[in-house]
Amino acid sequence: MEHFALGHWLLVLAYLTSVVGCALGLACAVQARHAADPRHRMRWLLLAAISIGGVGIWLMHFVAMLGFSTPGMPVRYDVFRTVLSAILSVTAVFAGLVVVGGRAKFGWWRLALGGVITGLAVNVMHYTGMSALRVKGDFGYDGGLVALSVVIAVVAATAALWFAVFLDGLPLRLLAGFVMGAAVTGMHYTGMAAVRMNMDVNAPDPAGAEVFSFLFPVFVLAAIAMAVPLCAVLMAPAVSPKAEPGPLAGDAATV
Repeated sequence: MEHFALGHWLLVLAYLTSVVGCALGLACAVQARHAADPRHRMRWLLLAAISIGGVGIWLMHFVAMLGFSTPGMPVRYDVFRTVLSAILSVTAVFAGLVVVGGRAKFGWWRLALGGVITGLAVNVMHYTGMSALRVKGDFGYDGGLVALSVVIAVVAATAALWFAVFLDGLPLRLLAGFVMGAAVTGMHYTGMAAVRMNMDVNAPDPAGAEVFSFLFPVFVLAAIAMAVPLCAVLMAPAVSPKAEPGPLAGDAATV
């Protein structure tokens, strides 16, 4: 079993993919923070969920899995479960963002709960995506490393949401993207380190699609998932510090 069959540059590409998606999503969350209209707020949070869940989490996983191989034996993927993992990722991230940013007042417990939900979204996406994996044999997981992957995702996702909630300014938002990208990438490779393969050369070739067979549609959809939030952020009016605060701008000490 190899995780970098195409080279270690894929790790850098996967990480940068996650950083871009998470940073853009957090920029959308900042717009939601200052949106006075609840409907506009929900639209911004949906765009944030698409950017973070669809690009920052799911596409990062897809890019990283391009380097996964079982030397001399085929690897296939169940397309339905692969698509399901993307839907679950976006949905779970949206739920976490709504917990943090969907109420009139902000509380620390909402940040903690939102961080848990968003962190778990990373894990749900990863292990659902891994359930789509088909090899000649079967595989399981090391429980300790799985638990560690959950902790990494939750802690770093909570930290990234904290940046988005309390800190303004492009440099800090980019820093939040790097933190969340580290959470997603670290969780992915920790989860992959937990995999325990039991290969059987005599088993029939697995059914399913090769990863490169749906490479083009995945990146087309990813480009759309990036373009729509990016255009929305660029076309949105500049956020004024004196603007009416949204749900994320309440007193940080409010519980």
